[in-house]
Amino acid sequence: MRAPIGSFELARPAPDCLEELVPPVAAALRALAADLPVERIVYVDTDPAVADTAAFVEHYGHDLLARSANCVVVAARRGGGTALAACLVPSASRADVNGVVRRHLGARKVSFAAMETAVELTGMEYGGITPLGLPSDWPLLVDPAIADMPHCLVGSGRRRGKLIAPGDLFARLPGAEVIEGLSAGNPGARSR
Repeated sequence: MRAPIGSFELARPAPDCLEELVPPVAAALRALAADLPVERIVYVDTDPAVADTAAFVEHYGHDLLARSANCVVVAARRGGGTALAACLVPSASRADVNGVVRRHLGARKVSFAAMETAVELTGMEYGGITPLGLPSDWPLLVDPAIADMPHCLVGSGRRRGKLIAPGDLFARLPGAEVIEGLSAGNPGARSR
């Protein structure tokens, strides 16, 4: 099978290669199959040494920068508690955590979650966190540019491999909300 974007040597329907995915992502694909067209999600094998955005597009093609997204985990503090959420923003931008995200979550302060926290609570590898399989009580804030993409490349839950899916599928995930102004342009965006 050929991937809908990019030029990857190995591409397969994600539901056909659940063994390549971390347990939370595989479980999410199984659970979502009744409600979403998960057969349109493609798994592509990639080199884990180039999983971060800048290295990835240098290796696999600069055109993928405009067709990919980063899923970042944020910690929102209010009162005495902290709540976690995820933001899905275009790879060429960054999440507006101190403005839009903070206001939307009703938080006093929002910051990127600690790597150890993000990895432990998602069951995913740092640098490969994906919106599929996140904890069910986390909001997923999605930039409208993602929802408008015919195909969007995201992490697979681990540093090896990526997922490609119609952008509107991410906006239809449980807990997802499309948020205007979620991202601001920044080619130096960090991948989480």
